[in-house]
Amino acid sequence: MERGTLGQEADRLLRIASLAEQFNNQQIATDARSAAERIAEGRFYVACVGQFKRGKSTLLNALIGHPILPSGIVPVTAVPTIMRFGQRYGARLRLQRGEWAEIAVHEIEQYVTEEKNPQNRKGVAGVEVFVPSPLLLKGMCFVDTPGLGSVFESNSAATHAFLPHIDAAVAVIGADPPIAGDELELVETISKQVQDILFVLSKADRVTEEQRAAAIFFARQVLENRLQHPVPFIFEISALEQIQKGGSQRDWDRLVASLEQLVERSGQQLVWKASARSLHRLSGQLLAVIKEERDALSRPFEDSEERIGQTRETVSQAVQSLNDLGFLFFGEQQRLSKNFSDRRNVFLNSTRAAAHSELDIALKSLPRSVGPRYRRTAMQAAQNVARHHVMPWLEGEKKNAEEAYRQIGRRFTGLANEFLVKVRSFGNAELAYLPKELSAEEDSHRF
Repeated sequence: MERGTLGQEADRLLRIASLAEQFNNQQIATDARSAAERIAEGRFYVACVGQFKRGKSTLLNALIGHPILPSGIVPVTAVPTIMRFGQRYGARLRLQRGEWAEIAVHEIEQYVTEEKNPQNRKGVAGVEVFVPSPLLLKGMCFVDTPGLGSVFESNSAATHAFLPHIDAAVAVIGADPPIAGDELELVETISKQVQDILFVLSKADRVTEEQRAAAIFFARQVLENRLQHPVPFIFEISALEQIQKGGSQRDWDRLVASLEQLVERSGQQLVWKASARSLHRLSGQLLAVIKEERDALSRPFEDSEERIGQTRETVSQAVQSLNDLGFLFFGEQQRLSKNFSDRRNVFLNSTRAAAHSELDIALKSLPRSVGPRYRRTAMQAAQNVARHHVMPWLEGEKKNAEEAYRQIGRRFTGLANEFLVKVRSFGNAELAYLPKELSAEEDSHRF
C-alpha cells in the first residue's frame, strides 16, 4: 500500500471534519480529524481487552519495558489509554469537548484511574502516552482499555465505545475463571471487525501447571465454539515476572515475536482497513445529520415540534422497555441457572460413586511413591476420570442450553421487533438507520 494512498484517505477524513463543523457537529469533526491524523501517520491500534483485574495494564507495561501505566488490586483503568511511539516519554489527554492538553507522565493516573477520576468526572475522552519503545516504532499502538465486569458500569461502556477504532486485539484471560461471558461476547464482537486477535493467559506464575492446562483447554473449547474457527495458540505469560526480571520466560518471547510479525506482515494493511472503517462510519453519521437538517428546513415549525415531542416520548419508552427487558432477562438467567444447578446435582449424585470407584482403581494401579511426581500422576488420573464422566454430560447440557437460549432469543427478539416497528413509525431520519427486524435465528445466541 503506497503512502500516497493513505494520504488521500486522510484528506477525505479531513473533508468530513470540515463538513461536520459547517453543520455544527463537533463530535464528528473531532473524530474525523483524529482518524485522519493516525491514518496519515500510519498508526494502527492493538487493543488489550478483557475482564477487570486480568493484568492488562501490567502486560502493556512489560511489553514497553517501563511501568508507565498505573495498576493495582482494585479496578484501575477508567478511560482508554493509547500508547504510541515517541522519541521521549510524554503524555497528553483529550477532553470530551475535543481539545488536547499536555500532561506530565507522572500525572497519568490523575485522569485514567477510578481513584483519581471516579466515573470519569473530569470528562476525559482518551489519553495518549508517548514511549520510546522499539515495538511501537513502525506504527503499532497499544490501547489499554477499561476492564469489563467491574462495579463501575462506565468502564465497560468506555471499552465498548472504543470498539470501532480497534484494528487488532490482545484478549487477556485468566485461570479463575478462564473466560467470562462478557469477555466472550466482546471477543466475538471484535472478531467480526478484525482478524488478528492474540489470546493471552496472564498471571501464569500464580497457578499450577495443571490449573493452567485446564484453563487453556476450557477457554479454547469455548472460544472455538463461539468464534467458529480454531484458536491455534494461547500464550502463557507472567507480566510481573518480566517486569521484575525474574522467573520463567514461559511464552513471553513468542508473544513479542507474534506482535513483531503482526507489524511486518499486516501493519500497513491494518492502517488501510482502519481508514475504510472510519470513512464508512463517519460519513454515515454525517449523512444522517445532513438529512435531518434538510428535513428540518422542509418541515413546518409545528411539525418539527411534534416530531421532537414524539422522539422524546420514544426515548422515554425505550428507556422503560430496556428496563423491562432487563428484569425479564435477569429472571430468565435465574431460571436457567437454577435448572442447570438442579441437573448438575442430579448428575453428581448419580455419578459420584462410580467415579470414586474408578479413581480408587486408577490410584491403586500407580507405582507407590511419594513426592511431586506421584502427586502430578495422581492429579492426572483424577482429571482423566472426571473428564470421562463430565464431558459426555456437558455435551448433553450444551444441547439443552442451546435450545433454551434459542427459545429465549425468539421471545426477546419478538419484543424488540415490536418496539422497532413503533420507533420506525415516527419517520425520524436518524431512527431510519435502525434495522427493520431482528432475526431470532441469527441473534438468539447473544441472549
